Amino acid sequence: MNDSVDRRAFIKTAGLAAGAFSLAAAALSGCGMLKKGRKRPNILFILSDDHAAPAIGAYGGFLSGVVKTPHLDRLAKEGMRFTDCFCTNSICTPSRATILTGKYSHQNGVRTLNDTLDPSLQTFPKLLQASGYHTGVVGKWHLNSEPAGFDDYNVLPGQGDYFNPRFKEKGKPWGNGNMGGEVRQGYVTDIITDLALEFLKNRPREKPFCLLYHHKAPHDMWEYDEKHAHLFEGMDIPEPVNLFDDYRNRGNAIKRATQKIGMKETLFLHGTQGKQFSAVQSEISSLDPVQQKRKAYRYFIKAVLRCVASLDENVGRVLNCLDESGLAKNTVVVYTSDQGVFLGEHGLFDKRFMYEESIRMPLLVRYPREIKPGSINRDIVSNVDFARTLLDYAGLPAPADMEGSSLRPLCKGVPSTDLRQSLYYRYWMHLAHFNVAAHYGLRTRRYKLIYYYGLPLGASGAVQKPTPPEWELFDLEADPREMHNVYDHPTYADIAKKMKAELLRRKTELGDLDDRFPEMVEPNKKYW
Repeated sequence: MNDSVDRRAFIKTAGLAAGAFSLAAAALSGCGMLKKGRKRPNILFILSDDHAAPAIGAYGGFLSGVVKTPHLDRLAKEGMRFTDCFCTNSICTPSRATILTGKYSHQNGVRTLNDTLDPSLQTFPKLLQASGYHTGVVGKWHLNSEPAGFDDYNVLPGQGDYFNPRFKEKGKPWGNGNMGGEVRQGYVTDIITDLALEFLKNRPREKPFCLLYHHKAPHDMWEYDEKHAHLFEGMDIPEPVNLFDDYRNRGNAIKRATQKIGMKETLFLHGTQGKQFSAVQSEISSLDPVQQKRKAYRYFIKAVLRCVASLDENVGRVLNCLDESGLAKNTVVVYTSDQGVFLGEHGLFDKRFMYEESIRMPLLVRYPREIKPGSINRDIVSNVDFARTLLDYAGLPAPADMEGSSLRPLCKGVPSTDLRQSLYYRYWMHLAHFNVAAHYGLRTRRYKLIYYYGLPLGASGAVQKPTPPEWELFDLEADPREMHNVYDHPTYADIAKKMKAELLRRKTELGDLDDRFPEMVEPNKKYW
């Protein structure tokens, strides 16, 4: 826990000096050549939506015996797999804003799904474009404002549809960010890949490229295509060991939550294909609670994994294109998701909570020029690091106010002296979905501290109904599945005190203090 405030001053000074050299080097070359005659690398950034690590074969989770993701596994085999990458706000729009800006939600202004990314904010695609990269984004955007910093874009309005989706293309009227666009016939995962291949085919050859290849899958409603409709049919899919978690050793926040598999209003049942919601509901409603949850889980997990199968095949199409075009060697390929998601762990689906399954993101990075095949990194990294990392690969300095650290040294197997030892997390959208209370917390290598402050604090979409404040503390070494809250256990009293102090230090360092919210004053006095 030794992030240094002085680190920012050093980064600012060193970054400005490095920037003068890097930008000058790019400007002196008409085709983006760096020293020693090597071209700046291309960047392919692949972002899926709600893709949990256990649904990737290379991660070896509880689904590894059934899930088949050969193309994603190939990235892990030919590059680096990060085991401990986390998001700083486990919900789609804020995570995407953090990835682009390299800033936390309270810094970039995108705290909830309802917030809009200010097009004037600095982002890594803008910096790449200004330095000579040909930039593009295809697929899910979900930031409410028109994409800025891209030579080409073709994106879904809002969440987008799985079948016959609309797309909004650069050069045509943008209008409302969540509406409009032209319909393309087919399945969204295939279409987004077609658009990515068009970008690669039509790009200017004299420039390096940066393509953001963003999938909707496997987000709910988990609508799979006909090709994979019978995948896993008749198979028993492994269950997470805590599918039947009774929450007896946890706080009230998870007990209040409604994102539970098998509940009457369970969202995922709407996405089950081949059967109407009412038919599925009727089928499971007569079962006892255990069998009801078990049956609902099977519908849910098979739908998710069918979407993943299509996603993996389409990623393979793009990787093959890089091979066939001779681009693979000089292209940095990143695969990640905007957050983690529950796949039945704790009996839950969706995300939002600061529990491991919700905040852990898959992260695979391949760059043959620098990354040793089959390497693994176990450092704590996060989506706030992505912008600096991609700028580093392009030979560009990051702005001094950009948070995070470049992961490039880690990818080369070099320990980073600029790496945090803890993760700061905050979920703002109080009770807006599934009754999940607003909370923030800190995760270190061994411990996790969560404070459910339970207030809307003016966050867009948050429900104006307070919930009682409470703390959770988990010993991740003794209790990796977070089944026992030890906050009030005498043995952990000193740990709780130290974690609170470190949490406050991180909040202060990041400028996320709550003294601007009068309604937080009394709770902070009492519960801190």
